[in-house]
Amino acid sequence: MWMETKKQGSRTFALACPPSAAGWGSVVGKKEGQGPLGRCFGSVSQDSYFGEKTWERAESVMQEQALAQALERAGQPAGALDALFGGDLMNQCIATSYAARSTGVPFFGLYGACSTMAESLALAALLLDGGFGEWTGAVASSHFCTAERQYRTPLEYGGQRTPTAQWTATAAGAVVLAKNGPGPYVTHVTVGRVRDRGIRDANNMGAAMAPAAYDTIDTHLKDTGRSSSFYDLIVTGDLGKLGQALVVKLFGQDGVELSNYNDCGLMLYDLEDQDVHCGGSGCGCSAAVLTGLLLEGLRSGQWENILFCGTGALHSPTALGQGESIPGICHAVALSARR
Repeated sequence: MWMETKKQGSRTFALACPPSAAGWGSVVGKKEGQGPLGRCFGSVSQDSYFGEKTWERAESVMQEQALAQALERAGQPAGALDALFGGDLMNQCIATSYAARSTGVPFFGLYGACSTMAESLALAALLLDGGFGEWTGAVASSHFCTAERQYRTPLEYGGQRTPTAQWTATAAGAVVLAKNGPGPYVTHVTVGRVRDRGIRDANNMGAAMAPAAYDTIDTHLKDTGRSSSFYDLIVTGDLGKLGQALVVKLFGQDGVELSNYNDCGLMLYDLEDQDVHCGGSGCGCSAAVLTGLLLEGLRSGQWENILFCGTGALHSPTALGQGESIPGICHAVALSARR
C-alpha cells in the first residue's frame, strides 16, 4: 500500500517528500567554456589533462572538483553523504570509482551512458524520499579524449567524423541533495526502459536514443496527467540536432507540439562556430548543463518546472563489431522550484 501511494501510472514515482538540491558544481574543458554557457560553469580548465598525466585521471579530477563545489555550496563535508551515486563512460566506470575513493562515503557506481546524470539524480532522490538518509550525492562526467579512445579510435588516428556524429563533452557535474531545504526539488522520477529501433551506426547516436526519449517523456506525461506545457522547459541530454528533430517529429505525429523542448547537446555548444557537427554528447554534457544552467535557473526563479530527461546509447564497440544494434534508454526527473 505504501508503494501504491507513490507510484503513478506505469513507470513514474511521485516523491512524497521531495528532496532539495542543496548544492551543485560543474567543471568543463576549454571548448565547453568557449560555448554559449561558458559563464555558467563553476570552473573552466584550459588544460585537457587538468594537471594530470593521463586523460583518464583528468576525468577523475573533474569529478572530484565538481563534487567539492557542490558540497561547499551545500555547506557539508563529504562525510555527511549517506550515499554517492555516479558514473562515466569508461570501462568499469573508473573515473567515478577513483574519484569516489577519496571521499570514503558509501558509493553506488552506475552506467547509463549519457543518461547517467539523470539516473544518479533519480536514485539519490528516491533514497532520501524513502527515508534512508539525510544527504546524498549524484555525479557524472565524460572527457572527449577518453571517450574517443574507448568507443572509436585514438586521437592520433585522425579519423574523419561523419555529419551525424556528436562531440563528447569534457565536463563533469555534481549535485548534493538534502532531505529538507529551500529547493529546487526533485518531485517525480520516470524510469526508462530500453528501446531499440535497430540503429547500428555508432556515429548516429541521436537516432538510436530518440525512441527512448519519446517513450519516457510520453509515459511521464500520461502517468502524471500533465500536458507538455506544464513544464517551462523539457530538456533531453544528449540527442543532438538529429535526435531532437526525431523526438519533435514523433510527438508531432501524436498532435503534440513541443514548443518548450531543447537538448543539452545543442545548448552546450555553438553548432555554427565550434564544429561539433550534430552537437554535444557524453555523461558530462547533460550533467554540466543541469548544474551550470538549469538548477541555477530554478533557484533564481527563471523557471518553475523543468523535466530533465537523460538519454543514453547502451552500446559497446565489441557488440557493434558482432553485428548488434544500439539500444537506447531515457530516465526523466521532474524538477520544481516549489515543493
